[in-house]
Amino acid sequence: MTDTSHRVDPFTVQIVKESLDSIEREVEAAIERTSRSPMIRDQHDYRVGLHDNKCRKLTGRSYSAMVNAVVRDFPIDTMNPGDVYFFNDVYLSEGSIGHLPDLCSTVPVFHEGEVVAFVQAFGHHDDVGGTVPGSMPGDAKSCFEEGLMIPPIKLYDKGERNEAAFTILRRNTRTPDGLLGDVDSEINACLMGAARLEGLFRRFGKEVMEKCFQIILDQCKNTFVNELFPKIPDGTYEFEDYVEHDGVSDPKLYTIALKIHKTADKIVLDFNGTDPQAVGPINWPADYADGRFLVKWIAPILRNLAETPERAAEIDVNEGVCDVFEVIFPPKGTLITPVFPAATNARSFILLRSIGLLAGAITKAVKGLMPADQETIRYSGLYGTDDAGEFFLWREVLGGGSGGRYYADGSDVIHIVPDSRNQPVEFVETRFPLVIDKLGLRQDSGGPGKFRGGMGYDKHIRGLTETTAILTADRVRLGCYGVNGGQAGMPFQSSTINQGEELLLDGLVNDAAVEENGTFRICTTGGGGWGDPIERDEAMVLQDLLEGRISERSANEDYGVVVQWDEFGEPMLDQQATKSLRAEIAAQPDRQRPLIDRGAGYDMMRGNGS
Repeated sequence: MTDTSHRVDPFTVQIVKESLDSIEREVEAAIERTSRSPMIRDQHDYRVGLHDNKCRKLTGRSYSAMVNAVVRDFPIDTMNPGDVYFFNDVYLSEGSIGHLPDLCSTVPVFHEGEVVAFVQAFGHHDDVGGTVPGSMPGDAKSCFEEGLMIPPIKLYDKGERNEAAFTILRRNTRTPDGLLGDVDSEINACLMGAARLEGLFRRFGKEVMEKCFQIILDQCKNTFVNELFPKIPDGTYEFEDYVEHDGVSDPKLYTIALKIHKTADKIVLDFNGTDPQAVGPINWPADYADGRFLVKWIAPILRNLAETPERAAEIDVNEGVCDVFEVIFPPKGTLITPVFPAATNARSFILLRSIGLLAGAITKAVKGLMPADQETIRYSGLYGTDDAGEFFLWREVLGGGSGGRYYADGSDVIHIVPDSRNQPVEFVETRFPLVIDKLGLRQDSGGPGKFRGGMGYDKHIRGLTETTAILTADRVRLGCYGVNGGQAGMPFQSSTINQGEELLLDGLVNDAAVEENGTFRICTTGGGGWGDPIERDEAMVLQDLLEGRISERSANEDYGVVVQWDEFGEPMLDQQATKSLRAEIAAQPDRQRPLIDRGAGYDMMRGNGS
């Protein structure tokens, strides 16, 4: 006889799965409606996760933090209804918190007196102390310079608020009202989510719910093994990527190395060969909990191997994916295995590169049928004193272009944090003494290709009073790489403009002065291009030129397209001249395009330029 004791009908499984997704979205919506700070309420730089009582993430819309650190310090059998746990300590988070502004709240879900699940929210908060407003000092050498470190603590005990802890929080931030308002918002949203999840347990019972959880995790695992892994030939593939500065030392190439070994049902990720930890704050402690956070963070890039883009969008990535990946970390003391108290506030440089690492290795395996490199993340801000004499801090995370794909251009100005977005102009101008003079696409930023990289932002912020600019950004020299003949996208660039004089900034900046009516300009990265640019459809080049996405210089030099301008100032294709120019470019003796193009910045730095 066949054992059917573990089976649950597929309708129930789907109801539970969709209900979990709905609860997660409802918790996120509640945080958006009730939080206080621009980074949380308007920027949407926060994530929610639902986990079972084995600390496994059940939902798969996006990454989130992990429960492991809470359960490590507070065993499940000691938890009570009304308890709320709280932490941000990078080195005591089991790898799920990368820098101190990411405060994390965790609520256990009870059913019939026992913990059956967890609801968790973490977000990037404006300020948790440290030497620089915004808690991301670009020259930090130790996490003690970066702000308040909180190991897992009980912020509510059986519903009783820990007033001493809240007093410490208020005392250690430059933006107390916003910070405490956000924390209250996140906790109450998680409590609401816990009530919703407990309702599912009442409806279906613990046994059915736990069986559904396992089936949902197995579905994710099986999708990777049966649908995505067969697209990758078995074998070993290697790739490296680089960060160009650490904010303290002279600019140089910091190497993050990856070797993958792929078999039919597993991928081994080996990060040996990664450079030693940096003096400055670009380190990322990923070597905890068997690298489970890292796996959930980078595995979604493999969705690009799905049969169609529509199918790729349907694939959720939950804890089940950890069963088909194994991570081998180098010994302690590298960029990805730093030793406490190495600074980590700019850990997003390594975090984002890890996606490009896996994508690059897979690109080699599938002969270029992966997207070019995607945008990276950067944090910008201005602070000062307003007309009322009050301190203000404006913070924003701006996106950039995603990489071109074998079937389409990259997307413009995407944000790596799902559902995140730029802050509304109206909000910024009514809350801060700032004016947004320009918010548009950065011309020529997308890497040229048969399918062009997505465009980055070009944003100009003018201060109505004296301000100081702060910035945490990478790819100031290294553009997002192009694939299969495509070219790298434009690197990041920022500057201050005071009395008409423009001063270019590096990527890690604590104190760039912006005079009254001066401007802070931010130009974000474009995605890498895919395929040879001279194979791009001429009509698409013409449309890009008409829309101002590319310049006439780029149309001519990168794409081999020649235009004439009519009396109305619109471009017209010169077909004969274009045909001749493209033939001339194709015939150049050094014309062969590489599988991976890292751009001029890489060549310069490899030659020890800066």
